Amino acid sequence: QVQLVESGGGLVQAGGSLRLSCAPSGRTFSTYAMGWFRQAPGKEREFVAAIRWSGGTTYYADSEKGRFTISRDNAKNTLYLQISSLKPEDTAVYYCAAMTYVSYNYHLKDRYNYWGQGTQVTVSS
Repeated sequence: QVQLVESGGGLVQAGGSLRLSCAPSGRTFSTYAMGWFRQAPGKEREFVAAIRWSGGTTYYADSEKGRFTISRDNAKNTLYLQISSLKPEDTAVYYCAAMTYVSYNYHLKDRYNYWGQGTQVTVSS
């Protein structure tokens, strides 16, 4: 069974930064791309960023460009999301997800095969 495990969330003051991590455990799988989504209370889960595992091409939601940086470490098989200049509206559960087949619709949740359990990010004003 494949599991994705996120870490790095927490309580941060507005203006601060965080780095979220995501690593798979259990059965290995071939990754085409991985992404980060977030879900705030009462809202739909929304796309934040994605990265093609081979080559490292990145994709961002238009609203997140500049403050969010997605990256991966192939040697450690780990995905990262660096968030800077945090705002209270960034408060959400952040999920990582893996896509094991070719798709160019990185922003669509249903293109991803595996999901983590989420890590809470809370930004205080």
